[in-house]
Amino acid sequence: MLRLTELRLPLEHPEDALRPAIIARLGVSSNDLVRFEVFRRAVDARKRKSILFVYTIDAELRHEAKVLNRLKTDPHLSTTPDMGYKFVAQATPATTARSKRPIVIGMGPAGLFAGLILAQSGFRPLILERGKAVRERTKDTFLMWRQGVLNPESNTQFGEGGAGTFSDGKLYSQIKDPRHYGRKVLNEFVEAGAPEEIMFVNKPHIGTFRLVSMVEKMRAKIIALGGEIRFESRVDNIELEQLASTDGKRTSRVRGVVLASGERIATDHLVLAVGHSARDTFEMLHARGVFIEPKAFSIGFRIEHPQSLINQCRYGEKADSPLLGAADYKLVHHAKNGRSVYSFCMCPGGTVVAAASEEGRVVTNGMSQYSREERNANAGIVVGITPEVDFPDGPLAGIEFQRFWESRAYELGGRNYQAPGQLVGDFLKGRASTEFRSVLPSYTPGVHLTDLATALPAFAIEAIREAIPQFAREIKGFDLADAVLTGVESRTSSPIRITRDESKDTGSGGGDMQSLNTLGLFPAGEGAGYAGGILTAAIDGIKAAEAVAASISAGT
Repeated sequence: MLRLTELRLPLEHPEDALRPAIIARLGVSSNDLVRFEVFRRAVDARKRKSILFVYTIDAELRHEAKVLNRLKTDPHLSTTPDMGYKFVAQATPATTARSKRPIVIGMGPAGLFAGLILAQSGFRPLILERGKAVRERTKDTFLMWRQGVLNPESNTQFGEGGAGTFSDGKLYSQIKDPRHYGRKVLNEFVEAGAPEEIMFVNKPHIGTFRLVSMVEKMRAKIIALGGEIRFESRVDNIELEQLASTDGKRTSRVRGVVLASGERIATDHLVLAVGHSARDTFEMLHARGVFIEPKAFSIGFRIEHPQSLINQCRYGEKADSPLLGAADYKLVHHAKNGRSVYSFCMCPGGTVVAAASEEGRVVTNGMSQYSREERNANAGIVVGITPEVDFPDGPLAGIEFQRFWESRAYELGGRNYQAPGQLVGDFLKGRASTEFRSVLPSYTPGVHLTDLATALPAFAIEAIREAIPQFAREIKGFDLADAVLTGVESRTSSPIRITRDESKDTGSGGGDMQSLNTLGLFPAGEGAGYAGGILTAAIDGIKAAEAVAASISAGT
């Protein structure tokens, strides 16, 4: 097949317009085009009066070599790459007999796909999840949202599906993916019930309610392949054997895990796929001597506007077109104080949700359903911070930084899990808000209006106040006085990295994926500091599983 990119058609083109457009672009007859499929469809809305669909097409032709030679100077035509997933190693009776069962800690996207790949490879993984199964977890999460009752072990952050379950379900990334791991992830999602359009739309998303049933189906698949999943099984310790290091790095080896119940489970291969909110796990690993380093992250507020305002700005007279849906945005501003301010996890037609996992703290996040039909658009408006400047006191200092501002938000919100909020107009003028106007916040259990000037470090407040009017230059009305800010957005990414060795090629596209100083420990996903979203975390889980499979097969 041949891949044709940058095929542009008007937004409201007829359904049967693609075939003649492909024929005309390639200069072939109708009989020469055997079949075609849409690989990608994006929207070009740079000219609001002439919005286009931009297609990438995979086409099967009768004389492909001749067409490719005739159009060899066309940068938008090439051979379609092989995007089928290739397993690195498969379990054999010999490897199964000599090795202990691999364990995966965590069942967010990274853990879910690590477990799936290991199960599909025949290694019968054991997945340990501290939270509950997704249906029970959903009940606990809704109890927090509706009544302000927090379960520290079952919430927006902890439980089957991970934090991404209660999000927009975005499935796109900017990482390089030469082995097409992302295609494997999307294929598994479609098989589990995701809409088929995620295979070709430019910015695919699923939405929370669909994610719940999909996770259940993937769990069943892992179990059917010989894997085992245990919920409410928090790992409180890992057992390490000290080594006489020969390479000057690896000083210990994983030999097992200890659960909160006291049960010990032996293993030599442990995939650590916890989310970035598993702070007690990070503290335990640090105490056990596992190498951890601090990592930059961001902190800020959620901002809510009428979705109609964003649609009008992006799409103009086509704002209500069902072909376009709810519009999104991506914004960046470099403030005079040297800080970068940017939009994070923008959720069109969504809601702001309570995302705390520790008592006495308030955390916000964004979520959308598949339809994206809620009245407000929301996004994190966050400021980048670095360990060198903002939390230089050791690898876990970023956790304490987050906790401080989450506790401050709890205080400003009234100490009942309501979030502190302020109208944008009042925030820019430095005065407390006293009543909502045209924009009503979506966060539950509720928003307590106040002055957010002390809800973040002074440098962050200064940078955000400067950025909002600048963002209004790109999105007219972004500085709408009635828009609402809600605090705090603190879990943008992990504040630590459990550094792994990526210097040895295992055939999986990277190194051996093990901790720098702990043999048998395979850090993966968001919590380990190697991903930022559902798709990237799932891809990282696949890579970790491949490294485990390669290690077991090699007898290491």
